[in-house]
Amino acid sequence: MTIRKYKDLVERRTKQTLQEWSEQSVVKEKDIYRFLHNLKGTAGTVGLKAVEDLADSTMLFFSDKSLKEWSVEEWGDYLYPFLTIFDESHKALMISENHPGGAGFSSANPQHEILVIEDDVELVAYLKESLERQSYFVSIALSAERGLKIFYERKPDLILLDILLPDQSGIEVLNQIIGKAKKERIPIIIISGEHSKEIQMNAYSLGVMDYVPKPIDIDLFLTLIRNRFELKNEWQKSIIVDELTGAFNRKHFNQTMKQLMSDYKRTNRTFSLAMIDLDYFKKVNDTYGHLIGDEVLQSFAEEVQNSIRAEDSFCRYGGEEFALFLPNTYAASALMVIQRIQERFSSREFYAKNETFHVTFSCGIAEITNPEEDANNLVWEADQALYASKHNGRNLTTLYNDHLSANKTESILNVIIVDDDPLIRRIVTSHFSAWVPANKSRVNTSSYSNGLDFLHSDWYSVNEKYIILLDGVMPDLDGIEVLERIRDKYPAVNILVIMLTGRKNQADIVYALQTGADDYVIKPFHMKELLLRIERLALRFLF
Repeated sequence: MTIRKYKDLVERRTKQTLQEWSEQSVVKEKDIYRFLHNLKGTAGTVGLKAVEDLADSTMLFFSDKSLKEWSVEEWGDYLYPFLTIFDESHKALMISENHPGGAGFSSANPQHEILVIEDDVELVAYLKESLERQSYFVSIALSAERGLKIFYERKPDLILLDILLPDQSGIEVLNQIIGKAKKERIPIIIISGEHSKEIQMNAYSLGVMDYVPKPIDIDLFLTLIRNRFELKNEWQKSIIVDELTGAFNRKHFNQTMKQLMSDYKRTNRTFSLAMIDLDYFKKVNDTYGHLIGDEVLQSFAEEVQNSIRAEDSFCRYGGEEFALFLPNTYAASALMVIQRIQERFSSREFYAKNETFHVTFSCGIAEITNPEEDANNLVWEADQALYASKHNGRNLTTLYNDHLSANKTESILNVIIVDDDPLIRRIVTSHFSAWVPANKSRVNTSSYSNGLDFLHSDWYSVNEKYIILLDGVMPDLDGIEVLERIRDKYPAVNILVIMLTGRKNQADIVYALQTGADDYVIKPFHMKELLLRIERLALRFLF
């Protein structure tokens, strides 16, 4: 459906609602508020800026908490102007369709993820909007505890850290993360209203890259961020070794893949690729802490490097996933190498919290067999074999074969929209019904008009993943109440929640984040920006 058809639906629905209300003796104030709330979000989303602005200003005269009833003579002065504004909005839409540039979120893929650890919600919201307009992806932590959790789980590309936080100081946070941030080459920028020379000297001595005083000049700040990422990119270009594990990094992986593929096409010399993933590694971090997790990664890398030939290339592919190239090696021979490493590593004892534990890994191996095969397909085959090892019990190595993908259990991502606005539900489901994530998971879309119907439905399966778009203002059950019940009953590891809100009250946003929302989007939202945000979140937690 084109944007023009959506615009026509908004206009038709508005006129129909006002016609129905004009035939009633009174209309409840909370119904008028909800009508304006939905109209504001929907109109802005489909490009009806004038309608959005009028709804925004008119909402100030109504409340969703009021029990007052309005007669047509009373509400008509506020709502009938919408009937005359659609023609002007229609003209503006025609201009925007002919000239599609202008404000809004960039359609470019986000290149970097920035973690903001700051409890000033208004500043956070401003920074989030400003940075995302530059195509950065922004994660928010309103406390030190939340910030540390996101840092260790997601490994952002840059951190913005305030000195004053509600649960502990930014300096204490800095002391906990600076070592790992240096190893991962993650720049840290302090943003603070504390301007004393002593505090700044202390922060610099600990290893922060920059100290930005409040209030922030946003133009200078965005230029600084761009400069730091350009510097970070230069670092990455000059380095091919992962400093934590001593394995080669992703850049060297790409170079080696290109070299071996080219050599195979010239000489027909085969090679094998092993994709390796540590089993239940997140549980190790959660149980024993991330320093012990780093020790496990280092021990695993040491075991592999002591077990391979000089011509083999061992790379850290990302997080706890590794890759091993074995030149001039058939898959059957690579299998024996990996199984030997598997046996040795699983027998290693790790010690933490006055107890010993063991860690295993799963592996998938693919062999180059076709001169026409490309690098992406070879990685895909090794990934399918790795998934089969995970699916069949872990601590296994599987060789890829032609029947493997047909027998593999398909990964499923569910995108659910819970919103009382039927047009928003229609827009979102129509966009995501045809979406295919980069990891090729199957996507199911569904929608609910209210929180009670959603919670009472049979929506959850333990073997699937979920991204839930949850409206903050709904009849019967508020979006925050729905969020509380989701977080109370279901495992957070399988569910990401994005709050959709038209509220500008920062306290509502704070409470949503503290209750367990992973992100929020203020209506009206831009569909391209929402799609990019959801795809980035999906890639973060799918397998």
